[in-house]
Amino acid sequence: MIQTKITQLLGITHPLFQGGMAWVADAELAAAVSNAGGLGLIGASAAPADVVEQMIVKAKTLTDRPFGVNVMLMSPFAADVAKVCAEQRVAVVTTGAGNPGKYMDMWKAAGTKVIPVVASAALAKRMERAGADAVVAEGCESGGHIGELTTMALVPQVVDAVSIPVVAAGGIADARGVAAAFALGAQGVQCGTIFVCAQESPAHDNYKKLLLEAKDSDTIVTGRAGGAPIRSIKTKLTRKLAKMENEEISREEFEQMAAGSLRKAVQDGNLEEGSFMAGQISGMVKQIAPAKVLVEQLMGSSEQLLKSLIEERGITFA
Repeated sequence: MIQTKITQLLGITHPLFQGGMAWVADAELAAAVSNAGGLGLIGASAAPADVVEQMIVKAKTLTDRPFGVNVMLMSPFAADVAKVCAEQRVAVVTTGAGNPGKYMDMWKAAGTKVIPVVASAALAKRMERAGADAVVAEGCESGGHIGELTTMALVPQVVDAVSIPVVAAGGIADARGVAAAFALGAQGVQCGTIFVCAQESPAHDNYKKLLLEAKDSDTIVTGRAGGAPIRSIKTKLTRKLAKMENEEISREEFEQMAAGSLRKAVQDGNLEEGSFMAGQISGMVKQIAPAKVLVEQLMGSSEQLLKSLIEERGITFA
């Protein structure tokens, strides 16, 4: 069993986080991943505080293992969601799209570990100074909102920049990705796309089918012109959005076209108007299985690979 500073910090069995994907990462999925020994995350996204609280309460009925909440700091409900996380004494909060500094003391007082998602070494250092317990270094291979640096380039630079543990995210779907993350200095990994296809995932069957049929080149990034790049599966909508970025249209027109598209993908499976966010490893997703199976396959094969890597790869030392 792979044990790292992250498993010790959080009291989890495997150094594996499930991504806090908006509309996908609900109480059932988070609890299933936590029960399997990883860290399940509830994606708060732009949901009101009472909705997030209901998910937290439900997750507590489904698992007695640590789980967390991903708080999107740009949400108009961020302050209320942050307060709910403290009141409910959530084990872990991961954050994105902003600086969690003003909530840090409240979360720390509640015993909550704070782990911001970062896309640069500079931001990682700022989060460490603010009191973060660890950071998730997320490369642009990830699905959803992304930065510009790849995981291969980002993770070692973040590891060198901070003294707190680093979790690698972006482009990780099997044992090879986990081994690479550890080689880059990470103490854990976060996976999102593979868990869209967990049996416990609420994602529509059309969403899961797109992932199972995806090839390595089947994702596209839209929104760069507006400063908010998002990686999704290529569909009629995302191709149209990409084309619109090269035309003289207003940001308002673009945002109007994209509004509500993730909900339409996850809940409705709308192939015409949905945005099916997914990482570049989509072509590696080959099964729908219980979260427990996905976790055990990933971590079990990773342990075997790490133990036998040198011998099996024919590496020798002169």
